[in-house]
Amino acid sequence: MAAAAQALSCSGLLLAAAALALLAVAIGTDSWYETDARRHRERCRSFGHKRKANNDPPGSMSAPSPHLPLRARLPRALVPSQTPRPASLPAAAAALAQDSHCGRRFNSTVSGLWRRCHRAGFEPESEELIRKGVIQRCTSVKYHYTSSSLPRNLPVNITNTIRQDEWHALHLRRMTAGFIGMAVSIILFGWIIGMLGCCNQHELMQYVAGLLFLMGGTCCIISLCTCVAGINFELSRYPRYVYGLPEDISHGYGWSMFCAWGGLGLTLLAGFLCTLAPSLNTPRTVVQKPRQENGAV
Repeated sequence: MAAAAQALSCSGLLLAAAALALLAVAIGTDSWYETDARRHRERCRSFGHKRKANNDPPGSMSAPSPHLPLRARLPRALVPSQTPRPASLPAAAAALAQDSHCGRRFNSTVSGLWRRCHRAGFEPESEELIRKGVIQRCTSVKYHYTSSSLPRNLPVNITNTIRQDEWHALHLRRMTAGFIGMAVSIILFGWIIGMLGCCNQHELMQYVAGLLFLMGGTCCIISLCTCVAGINFELSRYPRYVYGLPEDISHGYGWSMFCAWGGLGLTLLAGFLCTLAPSLNTPRTVVQKPRQENGAV
């Protein structure tokens, strides 16, 4: 039983060391959340070409002329002097939404706890600006409130709503960074305690190390859940035309987030093994009842 307990303790410490490595990689990298705007830019580029073709002056090669043969007649829904049909309203609304989204510039980015960066090789225009020094590859994530990030020329009620949302998003970012830092510190301290317990064959120290691993895993759970909540909050902020993402922009979690979740799973497993090991090493004592001799009361 002592050998099994020692094996469990060593396995728990190895898992805790692997969890620390994964969490360190997650904290030091910027691929927590990724966006890909290439399809959106291509669609806006083609949409702009169509609008340009429709706005060409009469006499150009792309402008329709009523004197050309085999010219298809315009539908009644597209004639300006007539009332559009109800069936054409969704198409007009979609075109208006596409025009409003194309008025904003969306970039393919990766973001982490400390920086937000342009993705390399995704946008030639951005790469050219970065090479010329017009824009930076990465910008730091702010953990303090600044009013310079608020949009200008908006009504007072919308500005107050945006200010409150900025504070809420800031608190979520602070909780994410703070709790994952606490998790790494607690796991590292528990790993040191567990190593000392294994070297000295001290069961209590191994048990305390397991409890510290479980505590660090709890802090890691809070951090990752807060990070997910912060991303969802950023995507649902008001007004949507300022903070929302178009449907043709693909976005999701990156490999740094999966490293953090993997570190969480290894931490909880290490805590379970280290708390289970001392129970296997405890000797069982059998208490025998004394025999009663003949005639003894």
